[in-house]
Amino acid sequence: MENAKAQSASLKGWKHSKPGLWLSIGTSAFGAISIVKDVRKARGESDTLKLVNALVGAAALVTGTALLVRELRRLGDDDVLLG
Repeated sequence: MENAKAQSASLKGWKHSKPGLWLSIGTSAFGAISIVKDVRKARGESDTLKLVNALVGAAALVTGTALLVRELRRLGDDDVLLG
């Protein structure tokens, strides 16, 4: 049980590490591909509701990516070697 807690704690640390943040940003890029497909499909079908849904998803993706980039910059500020 204690080993599982230690592993969970290390995974939480991974999420806020530079490689973890870069992985999250990369995952967001794949999400952008899906949103582009949704927008094209909605336009092709002239479905306004699907288009609005895709655009709201795009806004959420942009906001989430901006938060990840901000966190990445904050990690960079804490780095002694970066000055």
